[in-house]
Amino acid sequence: MHIVVCVKMVPDTTQVSIDPVTNTLVREGVPFITNPYDTNAVEEAVRFKDKYGAYVTAVSMGPPNAESVLRKAISIGCDEGILLSDRAFGGADTLATSTVLGLAIKKINEKRPVDIVLCGKQTIDGDTAQVGPGIARRMDIAQLTLVDEVMSVNQDKKTIKVRRKLEAYHEVIETKLPVMMTVEREINTPRYPTVPGRLDADDINIQVWNNAFLKLDPQTIGLLGSPTQVRRIFAPEREKGEVMMGEGDQKTVAVDTMFTKLKEWDFVVTD
Repeated sequence: MHIVVCVKMVPDTTQVSIDPVTNTLVREGVPFITNPYDTNAVEEAVRFKDKYGAYVTAVSMGPPNAESVLRKAISIGCDEGILLSDRAFGGADTLATSTVLGLAIKKINEKRPVDIVLCGKQTIDGDTAQVGPGIARRMDIAQLTLVDEVMSVNQDKKTIKVRRKLEAYHEVIETKLPVMMTVEREINTPRYPTVPGRLDADDINIQVWNNAFLKLDPQTIGLLGSPTQVRRIFAPEREKGEVMMGEGDQKTVAVDTMFTKLKEWDFVVTD
């Protein structure tokens, strides 16, 4: 069994601010981390390795320093890392990103057939949840999104059964491999890297694939291949702050506070 897990380097959003003049993210001095949802995807991939003896390849698209998220994935248990890095990939939206990742995974598949592609549900910098399904479309394989539990895998029949977390209920579904899955945070608790794992990750060679290797049409990748563009990022202005009311045993106080505030704000309150 061969698992490909996609990871992305993202800015730590707890330390991101917006320039009030340019309305863009201030990136200077902001630390970068592995996208939190992707840490769960890595953990799930390594669990496949522990249980079924799977071989795990970690893939990331980004600048040269995105190598760090691949080394972290390897320190946790992935077997190898491939970085897709080229200026031609820069400025990509979800369509262009999934185009690059999809072709790269197809090339990986030529060397070692891929059974499962794992992605986090979404990234914390884009929150679109579109790249995983885009990869599935480009690879022409089934997709299972919002997975919060892998229930069983039948390697002989090449099938997998999972539980999906939908808005009002759970759905259990079974499909044939190969498949692309996006995972929820609830699916597992990521492990910490071991000392030997860190040492192995420091020594391993990370392959770097550029567009000279992938040979994609420049019009389909990067900024040129992105039909959607972010023109402005801004924090919404708030006219009023929150009003904290009681909770638990303070329900009566909370109700009285709510009606008092509604009267102060000239809302009509009737019995």
